[in-house]
Amino acid sequence: MSAKILIANALIEGDVVFLTADGTWTRWVEEAAVATDETSEATLSEQGQAALDGNVIIDPQLIDVTVTDGKPFPVKYREQLRCLGPSTHLHHGKQADKAA
Repeated sequence: MSAKILIANALIEGDVVFLTADGTWTRWVEEAAVATDETSEATLSEQGQAALDGNVIIDPQLIDVTVTDGKPFPVKYREQLRCLGPSTHLHHGKQADKAA
């Protein structure tokens, strides 16, 4: 079984968000909770469904990741791009927040 994280979009802002180990949502993939077995995968899914039902997020999905130095990184190119935020300019979106 591969490692997985839960990715979604924040309902109000539309930002790509990731579920953390404490059950909150973050914009930073490196803070995402990583599921490494069926039980932890089911827990992430249940938390995602609860947030969906509570109108916090939309489109929760478990995605495959590799973990390097304790930080998850999406396997598929589509999710890698989603982690970067808007691709319009490096001074906009999440890229600008990280540089500050």
